[in-house]
Amino acid sequence: MAFVGIGENAHLAFNDPPADFENDDLFTVVELSDSCRAQQVHEGWFEAISEVPRKAITITINGILNSQCIIATVPEARKASAVKCALKGPISPSCPASVLRKHPNVHLFLDTYSAGLLDRGSVERYRPGGT
Repeated sequence: MAFVGIGENAHLAFNDPPADFENDDLFTVVELSDSCRAQQVHEGWFEAISEVPRKAITITINGILNSQCIIATVPEARKASAVKCALKGPISPSCPASVLRKHPNVHLFLDTYSAGLLDRGSVERYRPGGT
């Protein structure tokens, strides 16, 4: 089971865009983008961007997809564009979270704010493993 988050820039578990969809390793060290680092400050994990590490260890995209079940939680309005990209845009390394649509057993938990750019019908009709 993989527990992952979607970032403001549509990163998936710190796999920033453009994400590596080809890496077959389970874990990797990634360089965090400035937008990803800024998000850590916005969420209150760090006081200033200078305190946020520039690198992180994360599970790869293929590591996530090889999980039997994926649980993704996405709170806050700042992530609404990323959610729309993930569910409505093309499946692409430029929107890493979009790859979740390739997995047959994803549970995506949105709040009212992160789902704010989606119409209610599109959220209810979304099915993992589809396009």
